[in-house]
Amino acid sequence: MGDFASMRRAMVEGQVRTNDVTDRRVVAAMRELPRERFTPRTKCASAYADMHVEIAPGRVLLRPRDFAKLVQALDIAPDELALDLACGRGYSSAVLARLAETVVAVEEEDELVERATALVAEIGADNAVVIQGALKAGRPDQGPFDVIFVNGCVAAPPQAWLDQLADGGRLGVFERPRGAGKAVLYRRDGGAVGRRELFDADVPMLPGFAPEPAFVF
Repeated sequence: MGDFASMRRAMVEGQVRTNDVTDRRVVAAMRELPRERFTPRTKCASAYADMHVEIAPGRVLLRPRDFAKLVQALDIAPDELALDLACGRGYSSAVLARLAETVVAVEEEDELVERATALVAEIGADNAVVIQGALKAGRPDQGPFDVIFVNGCVAAPPQAWLDQLADGGRLGVFERPRGAGKAVLYRRDGGAVGRRELFDADVPMLPGFAPEPAFVF
């Protein structure tokens, strides 16, 4: 195995900080947390590469640059409640646990829930819990949420996610309805939800969230 600590530092300096990620808490979390622990053993060497790493069918460990920029855009405060959707093996949950007061993570497959639960516990994120559930439903019984983070691309976020935002709450997600993908930030202010595109990002589509096929005559 390689020197993962050195690879982690190189990732932060070469992929994260050079892409305008200046939030010290985000940088510190990514510098300290062992990404390789959240990948299959056969893919540990790719944990710090400038790429998305498949960790299970339909799930990836997001490219460090894309992940860090979207987490920073959420501007997570230490007293906030976060929802982590499609958490995979729990890396995103571990990072969010360093930033928020409490993290509720959701996965659909029991095996991923068990794996993420074990890994999050191993790194000491006792303020995060991983729950089995349908991604499209979010977690209405645990909300409303100050922050919702989505580990993957969708054509458009389900209304259920937007409905679970607290006043002032933010949803960070990658979208690709057609054409190029974008990182997008939604924010609820009172009864209105605003949308802002942040940066280009080519992120794999989450299963079940692709655009509806266009009608052709």
